[in-house]
Amino acid sequence: MDKILEGLVSSSHPLPLKRVIVRRVVESAETPWSGPQCRAMFALSTRLILQGPDQFQRQVGRQVLEAYARHHRDDFEAFFTRDLVLALLQGAGLASLPSPPPVAAPAPSPGLAPSLDPAVLDYVQAGLRLLISCPAVLELFALLQGEALRLVGERPPAALCARLCQLLSDFPQCLPRGRKPALAFCQQLVRSIAHFQTNGTREAELRLYVSQVTQVSGLLRSIWKAEPDTLLPSLQELFAIISSTDTSFEPSVALASLVQHIPLQMITVLIGSLTTDPNVKDASMTQALCRMIEWLSWPLAQHVETWVIALLKGLAAVQKFTILIDVTLFKIELVRMVFNRLWFPLVRPGALAVLSHMLLSFQHSPEAFHLVVPHVVKLVKSFKNNGLPSSAPFLEQLSELIHCMMYHYSGFPELYEPILEAIKELPKPNEEKIKLILNQSAWTSQSNSLQSCLSRFSGKSETGKTGLINLGNTCYMNSVIQALFMATDFRRHVLSLNLNGCNSLMRKLQHLFAFLAHTQREAYAPRIFFDASRPPWFTPRSQQDCSEYLRFLLDRLHEEERTLKILSSSKLTEEVNEESLVQEVSSKTQLFTKPSCTAREERTLIEKMFRGKLQTSICCLNCKSTSYKEEPFTDLSLAFCPPIFLENVDLPSAENLSEGKDESMDQVRTTTFSPVTDVAPDDLAVGDCCNMITNDGTLKDLPTDTDCENAPDPFLCKPEDKDSLRKHVSEATPSVTDLLNYFLAPEVLKGDNKYYCEKCASLQNAEKTMQIVEEPEYLILTLLRFSYDPKCHIRRKILDNVSLPLVLELPVKRTVSPLSPVSGMWSMGVEFSDTGENLAKKLKPSGAEEVCCPQLIPYVLSSVVVHSGISSESGHYYSYARNIASSGSSLEPCDQAKSLALAYPQSNLMAGEAPVAAVEKQLDENEVSKEWFLFNDSRVTFTSFQSVQKITSRFPKDTAYVLFYKKQNSSSALSSKSANGLWVNGDPPLQKELMDAITKDNKLYLQVRSKSLVLEHRPYKQLQPHAPFGRMDLMTMIPQEAAGQQVEAVGEDLVLLAD
Repeated sequence: MDKILEGLVSSSHPLPLKRVIVRRVVESAETPWSGPQCRAMFALSTRLILQGPDQFQRQVGRQVLEAYARHHRDDFEAFFTRDLVLALLQGAGLASLPSPPPVAAPAPSPGLAPSLDPAVLDYVQAGLRLLISCPAVLELFALLQGEALRLVGERPPAALCARLCQLLSDFPQCLPRGRKPALAFCQQLVRSIAHFQTNGTREAELRLYVSQVTQVSGLLRSIWKAEPDTLLPSLQELFAIISSTDTSFEPSVALASLVQHIPLQMITVLIGSLTTDPNVKDASMTQALCRMIEWLSWPLAQHVETWVIALLKGLAAVQKFTILIDVTLFKIELVRMVFNRLWFPLVRPGALAVLSHMLLSFQHSPEAFHLVVPHVVKLVKSFKNNGLPSSAPFLEQLSELIHCMMYHYSGFPELYEPILEAIKELPKPNEEKIKLILNQSAWTSQSNSLQSCLSRFSGKSETGKTGLINLGNTCYMNSVIQALFMATDFRRHVLSLNLNGCNSLMRKLQHLFAFLAHTQREAYAPRIFFDASRPPWFTPRSQQDCSEYLRFLLDRLHEEERTLKILSSSKLTEEVNEESLVQEVSSKTQLFTKPSCTAREERTLIEKMFRGKLQTSICCLNCKSTSYKEEPFTDLSLAFCPPIFLENVDLPSAENLSEGKDESMDQVRTTTFSPVTDVAPDDLAVGDCCNMITNDGTLKDLPTDTDCENAPDPFLCKPEDKDSLRKHVSEATPSVTDLLNYFLAPEVLKGDNKYYCEKCASLQNAEKTMQIVEEPEYLILTLLRFSYDPKCHIRRKILDNVSLPLVLELPVKRTVSPLSPVSGMWSMGVEFSDTGENLAKKLKPSGAEEVCCPQLIPYVLSSVVVHSGISSESGHYYSYARNIASSGSSLEPCDQAKSLALAYPQSNLMAGEAPVAAVEKQLDENEVSKEWFLFNDSRVTFTSFQSVQKITSRFPKDTAYVLFYKKQNSSSALSSKSANGLWVNGDPPLQKELMDAITKDNKLYLQVRSKSLVLEHRPYKQLQPHAPFGRMDLMTMIPQEAAGQQVEAVGEDLVLLAD
């Protein structure tokens, strides 16, 4: 019968005829057969199952074997012996059987015997099922326990390993018994999964591969559940594989299939033991974390993102910031890989969770976020157009992440503008929610070593400028320091000082300026200077007012230098006689009474660079007597003017205008221009101008219906305009010139603010006028943007846009005669509304010995410090700046008729070329400082003046706050050649001690950087997508037409579900 059947299946008869005959052969199994006849049928059916050339012959073999074994169980038990099974598993079981028809042998699999095929395991499983009730099956179970351990140790491919795991799942009696064999089997199975690879590119092949891996990981889950003692050693083996730094072997991403079977309750224990294990090196931990992030590519793995985020948090908890920085910032392909996973619905939720945590937790540098910024617009547009149900919630989550990042890393308008346009229709989280998200995700600790790690690999930017590392909400200091550094004349004076052996704050500033100018680092950490210059009432690691810091810093530098000069002068007086001492005291007394050259030489550096003088005159409107007072200033605080002031038709009179300039403004001025002292922040008047003007410029006496409780930000506290004129005025954009003119405009003191006249001996109405009588080299203007809202009892920010002129004219009162500037002849009633002939008449000397000449001094914009945010207690500071040096000789004290004009209105300038036109022409001809730089903590980039002008119109919460203007045609700059003749038209040479420190730091930095760049590529091997045995990135292999679909396991089948 076996010969007939063998000839039949290999004949050329029609297939229906063959099936009829085979059915009769199967039915004949019910009749009695001798032992040899049964064994012959068993041998034939075995050959057909294992070596049949086509599906028909293999199917015939299975039918015949099952029929004859069921009816002749004793004979099959004698045939299906331990020796036969062992021979089959070792690839030699068919040698003694009659040869089947010649067929092509399957290609051998790597690491396996050439004859082993998954069909062998199918045959063994069928035999075990037929003998399950026979005693002989126990011997087969014992055999398979050892063979299973041997097979997984030979690293079988995914197909064979999956078939073996299917057999062991159906017959768990075949699993290795005992703790050691079971543990060894689990560890070997984990290693086998690490070697899984697939070269398939078609969807069906990838789905089959995923199902095979799922089968293997499912067996491990069953073993871990039955034998809990095997779980932890298996996970240790898993970590050993993924933490290996051997670049010759890249573990398969299929290991991700194991994560979903690890109980989530073990996260805390496992992560804690890993992060605190002293035997785990940083390089190994970095490698393991990188590979776990790659697991996001595995389509059916669950909880991968949970474990990745837990490990990131665990590393932050033990302050292993080097690893986190390495993974987040320097393994740039990882961040991009995670972002690219957002295109695939299968792994998108996990990828977005990990990406969000990586970006939100790493709040020390925008580099990681900026890696993905160029690709955000394309991603958003794609998901807006695909119309899939899952796209809407995904876009909302992505939009929330982007808004948080742009809020935290403000100051990159050119980079963010396309993104804002793309997501403008999506919901935007409010500031409270953004702060909550950022605070919850940030690393719990920030060590000093973190700052050095941030800049250890990066070289200086293409701008040639050096950034300042944010030491924890120190952007207020960084922006001010960069503005001072870019004040070229001031920087050169500081660098030229001989301060060796001095531990003063000026010495620390010189040290900081020297490193900013000569270091090779991308960013410098100003820790020493910050600790020395921080005002005592400033809470560390909290946001502060940069204007307040600037005043404190300049005052400290001034007082320190003055003290040192006094001490130095005291030592000199001990060597002179009493007569010379009296002469010296007399000489110094004259310094404060007349502006001689000697007095200017005795001024401190801060006074030379930043000090100006204001003269306040108050004229009693009853007796016409006038009192004068001069006060020095280092910056002018400019309040926002009422809208009526911006009307160009008729300038308001001093009486009408005084209604807008209330007592609070007087307090602002008094505080601002008195010598700076150490006062608490609450004692500083920083623009309580909300009593006078709201955000849209309406007057204080206008009735409003504003409900502050329903106004979360200043944009919502806007009353309706009352008439078309006020509406027109409120829409006008004020300029810095307007604010400066409003500051200098006369004011009538009346009502509760009357002036006590000593001559009248009573309170009288008076007119108060402020005039600049001495201009500084660098004019610092602070826009009073923070005002107190008496209704809501909070400090709001005025978000009005202000036009920034590139060239500013500062009206300064001069006198022709060399007499003291403090003179009664200054009481001429020159008003800002006086023009042309009226102005000339009022300035004409009538029997006086001196003439007042209002001269316009041209200034050019040097730096702009921008505040990004909607409140004074939060936000971010960054600065725009450019290099501007002195251009030559100064103007004469009184430049005759060419300068006889005030800054407002410009149409009233007298005949002749105005100083502003001359300066603009000179700037254009000499091409002075056309390059602008954007300083945003450690990042420095090129920008343009157009970007400075448009910043508020594009980003409403980013507003100019502190402005630095440089006086043109200044004669107080350093000469073009120093005393030793070593520098020309550049920064002076540094002191040897300071230069040696910078050189030593540069050498150390370059050495560490060169080593780090080599080590950076050693533990992490870049993906080679087309390498035969390279790392498998499953999602990049999925066909494009299947990218919008999701694979889901349902029992033993894989179903493709629409997203």
